[in-house]
Amino acid sequence: MKLTDVLRRPIITEKTTVIREDGRTLVFQVVKDANKIDIRRAVESLLGSKVESVRTSIAHGKMKRQGKFVGRRSDWKKAYVKLREGEKLPEFLQGA
Repeated sequence: MKLTDVLRRPIITEKTTVIREDGRTLVFQVVKDANKIDIRRAVESLLGSKVESVRTSIAHGKMKRQGKFVGRRSDWKKAYVKLREGEKLPEFLQGA
């Protein structure tokens, strides 16, 4: 797996904004089969920041229906990445 394929997008919600206020924690949607080592390498190489720790969780997809037809959204993986002391957030996440 390529490092550019591991991180899908940053997650910017009210909850992640509160977590990010400490200036060290970022939240990303990642590929479901990526492990913590892959996520750490991807963040360090793509963002240029040293990583202290990585926590992951699986978000289960919801059941959705359109009239009488029932479908299911797919499961996805979330990664909480904590940067080392003294590291700064990337430029594109500063104002978000």
